[in-house]
Amino acid sequence: MMWAIELVTVPLSYPFMQRALVVAMLTGALCAVLSCYLVLKGWSLMGDAISHSILPGLVAAVALGIPLAIGAFAAGLVCAVSIGYIRENSRVKEDTVMGIVLSGMFGLGLVLFTRVETDQHLMHVLFGNLLGATPRDLLETAIVASGTLVVMLVKRKDFLLYCFDPAHARAIGLPVRLLHYTLLVLLAMTIVASLKAVGVILVVAMLVGPGAIAYLLTDRFDRMLVVAGAVAISSSVIGTLTSFHIDGATGPCIVLVQAALFVLAFFFAPRHGVLAASRLRRAPATPSPS
Repeated sequence: MMWAIELVTVPLSYPFMQRALVVAMLTGALCAVLSCYLVLKGWSLMGDAISHSILPGLVAAVALGIPLAIGAFAAGLVCAVSIGYIRENSRVKEDTVMGIVLSGMFGLGLVLFTRVETDQHLMHVLFGNLLGATPRDLLETAIVASGTLVVMLVKRKDFLLYCFDPAHARAIGLPVRLLHYTLLVLLAMTIVASLKAVGVILVVAMLVGPGAIAYLLTDRFDRMLVVAGAVAISSSVIGTLTSFHIDGATGPCIVLVQAALFVLAFFFAPRHGVLAASRLRRAPATPSPS
C-alpha cells in the first residue's frame, strides 16, 4: 500500500513538480470547457490552425524582448480573424481556409525561427516544457485560464445555441458574429495558456480529447462539461505523475492518457460505445402490442 502512496507523494515533494501539476490541471480544466464547444461546433481543425499559427508570434516576441504570451496571443488573434474574414468574403470553404492559414503562418514561424537568434528550444515550443514551469508561468496561466473560464461559463448558453443552431440564434436576436469572434478569441487565449503544458502541436489534442470523450458518455451538455473537466484534470494528474516515474515528456504523457480514455469510451460507453451498439443490433426486436 505504501508504494502506491509514494507514487504520488515522492513527485510532489519537489517544487517543480508541484508547479507542473497545478499548471497541468489549470490547462486541463480550461481546455475541457472549450473542447465541448469545439466538438459540438465541429471546429477541431480550428484549434489545430490557431495552435500552429502562433509560432511566428512566439519568435517575434523573442526578437522584440516581450513576453511570449503577448506574441502568441497576437498571432493567434490574427489567425482567427483572418480565417473568419476570408470565410465570409470568399467561396472557399472553412476547412480549406483553415488549412491555408495554418500552413502559411506555421511556415512563416519556422522560417523566422531559423533566422532569429534565440536561446528558446524548438522542442519546448512545439511539445511544451511543463516541468520547467516557473512561478511566473504559473501566474500567467492562472490569469488567462480564470478569465477565459469566467467568460465561457457566464455565456455558456449563448455559445451553446450558436454552436448547435446558428440560424436559430440569429433569429432570436443573439449577436452571432460577435459570438463567433469571441469564441475564436477565447480559443486563442486557451492555446496561449496551454503552451507551457503541451506546446504548439499537442494542444489540439487537449482541445479535442476531453470533449470527444464526454460526447460519447452523455447526451446532456451540462453533464458533458462536467465529464470533460473530470477527464481533462484526471488525465493531467496521471500524465504528469507518470512522466516523472518513467522520465518521459510530460505533455505527450498527458495526451496518451487522454487517448487511452477515449479508446475505453469508444468501446465501452453505455449507450454510444461500439460494444453497446453491437449489442443493440443483435437484440431481438420487441413485439409491439396489438
